[in-house]
This record gives sequence, structure tokens and C-alpha cells, in this order.
Amino acid sequence: LAALMARASSAAAAGRVWADEEKGAHNGTARRQVTYDGRSLMLDGARRMLFSGDIHYPRSTPEMWPRLIESAREGGLDVIQTYVFWNVHEPIQGQYNFEGRYDLVKFIREIHAQGLYVSLRVGPFVEAEWKYGGLPFWLRGVPNITFRCNNEPYKVSNYPTHSL
Repeated sequence: LAALMARASSAAAAGRVWADEEKGAHNGTARRQVTYDGRSLMLDGARRMLFSGDIHYPRSTPEMWPRLIESAREGGLDVIQTYVFWNVHEPIQGQYNFEGRYDLVKFIREIHAQGLYVSLRVGPFVEAEWKYGGLPFWLRGVPNITFRCNNEPYKVSNYPTHSL
């Protein structure tokens, strides 16, 4: 996933992103060029209206994900949005958890397997009625921290590296 995100961010800087995966050919998302022309998203050079909705992976179990995603697809969604919840992935500073309902990669793969796209909302703040806004409780112990501000203690360096 980290390699995919790095590839996507470098391609985005060049004005294009490729959506693909080894098994993608069977589900309609293989090797699609995603661009933005200043007016809209373009898939393979054509404007396309994408409909999205949120499914927050920690709010359900991995066993529930296939049916939730299937229901979203049947309801007409093309894109599943989700936050990356820092407080569940790093509950203790320096200790990371991507198991069970926090398995972000498994969740993204299930979305892809069902032919949908993902809009990953990295944060770090979660605007979704989530405890502490998705920030780990241990941040309260960081000296001189001011939350949701551009102060040095609040700037995040490890979070995106480990979560993506």
C-alpha cells in the first residue's frame, strides 16, 4: 500500500494517477488513468460523475465489509470514502495496530475486488463523531501541543509513514 500511495502521489504531481492492481482486470478498475482538467475528474480521458459514500472500517467487522460494500455498489456508489483513524492504529505511541477491524489494507482490497474506488481521508483529524477526533489520547501528554494548529508538537511525521 505504501508503494501504491507513493506512486499515486508522484503521479498526481504530474497530473495523472493510475488505478490498477494485478487482479483488477475482472472488476473494471484495472489500469484506469485518473486525471483532473481543472473542471472535473477524468477517467481514461472522459469526464465521469462519481458517486461516493462513507464506510468507516473500524465501525464494523471484516466479516461485514463485503456485504456493506456490495450494498453501497448496488445503491449506485462508485467510490467508498474512509478516514484513516490514527487513534486505533497507534493507540500507544510507537505501537501500531492493523489487525481485525483495523486492517485498512484488507478493507481497501475488498473495495477494489468489488470494482469500486477508494477515497482515503488521511487526516489526522476525523470529522466523523469519533472519539477525540481520531487523535490518539497519548497526544495530550506531548508538551506544548495545541491541537488542530500548525504548531511543531502537533505536526505529524510518523503517522502517515506507518499508516500508509
